[in-house]
Amino acid sequence: MENQSSTKKVPGLCSFRYGLAVLLHFCNTVIMAQRVCLNLAMVAMVNTTEPQGLPNTSTVEKLDDVKSPVYNWSLDSQGLILSSIFLGMAVAQIPVGYLSGIYPVKRMIGSTLLLTSVLSLLTPAAAQVGAALVIVCRVLQGIAQGTVSTAQHEIWVKWAPPLERGRLTSLSLSGFLMGPFIVLLVSGFICELLGWPMVFYIFGALGCVLSLSWFVLFYDDPKDHPYMSIIEKEHITSSLTQQVGSRRQSLPIRAMLTSLPLWAIILNCSAFIWSNTLLVTYSPMFISSVLHVNVRENGLLSSLPYLFAYICGNLAGQMSDFFLTRKIFSIATVRKIFTALGALCPVAFSMCLLYLSFNFYSTVIFLTLANSTLSFSLAGTIINALDIAPRYYGFLKAITALVGMIGGLISSTVTGLILSQDPEFSWHKIFFLMSGINVTCVIFYLIFAKGEIQDWAKESKNAQSTRL
Repeated sequence: MENQSSTKKVPGLCSFRYGLAVLLHFCNTVIMAQRVCLNLAMVAMVNTTEPQGLPNTSTVEKLDDVKSPVYNWSLDSQGLILSSIFLGMAVAQIPVGYLSGIYPVKRMIGSTLLLTSVLSLLTPAAAQVGAALVIVCRVLQGIAQGTVSTAQHEIWVKWAPPLERGRLTSLSLSGFLMGPFIVLLVSGFICELLGWPMVFYIFGALGCVLSLSWFVLFYDDPKDHPYMSIIEKEHITSSLTQQVGSRRQSLPIRAMLTSLPLWAIILNCSAFIWSNTLLVTYSPMFISSVLHVNVRENGLLSSLPYLFAYICGNLAGQMSDFFLTRKIFSIATVRKIFTALGALCPVAFSMCLLYLSFNFYSTVIFLTLANSTLSFSLAGTIINALDIAPRYYGFLKAITALVGMIGGLISSTVTGLILSQDPEFSWHKIFFLMSGINVTCVIFYLIFAKGEIQDWAKESKNAQSTRL
């Protein structure tokens, strides 16, 4: 029997582990759609020409429009509504990162995916009550989405063979890029044809369907999957024999704080989110100020980077695993190559944007490339923690996400200050600051990054002394 099974080919693309990556891809697409759709729907929800400070009532012009009521929310209220989801996400990171290594991920992701989808369905009703209730809904959505986005990293500790981590994780994480692309393309049409509440109903309903599918299709351990072939189970488990056991022990905090490979990951994740926040948030403003296009054209141009980032991210995952399976490069070398590409390509294209873009097409091309090449990091520093510390992967991803959120907040704030204080040379200062951060962090990464499991993340007697 063993000889027969060994000669059978291990399932590739048509396998349960790739099916899981596709399922996660759709889950990430939907939660990003639920997160971003309010940004566009807010334009239809709010009458910004009305005096500020009025209670939550529909405007006179739209009193009879039941499908698309318009509210007199102040600009301050709008800002709180849009940013409140990130407060919930920040609160969820550390607890979820730790608990995902202890409790079943199936329940954590399935229940919170259902919660954020139900809250999306309830958002139009909450808007009728008032802005405060919408803020509460968005904070709860942030907690739920933060749980989904953080807990899912723990899945690949048991499901991803080391030589397939790049393509599996990039396929699942690229859903975070497809979500905004879809929203930017279709939300405007939905608002015009069906009314803005339908945006929340459609993406909320899709999330409910996915959450139910998740409970049916996903199993925490591939060994427990009733329909997976024995060959695929053996392929996954045998490739992970050198990894640590599944039991979570006390966190080696002291060893983590002194681990230079871990700091290399944290710093570069922060640089990644800094650049991503800058380019995603302020690209529409840059397009408007430089190209002077209308809102519809701006939306289409702003969606292009997400499409190309989606392509680049999946391409990076395929290429990284190709280099590893053919033993062309080591794990550390592969991670360094794609981290460098994800950090330095945006720098190069940003400089081209400042000094070599002489017309509409060159500006669009360089801006799109600067945005999209960031996703090369999906096969680099973004999954490097799984290489050096699979036992604590969920917790480490929570730490890097939280630090990255702080970096993203600082990035957005600093960029706004520069734009308000120096209109003439503001974009030069903004892109040079981003470039300096990227270059500094990637140099640190190239020096100290590792690809093998660190001593403090191994199950050994020597490692016990490093734990608190």
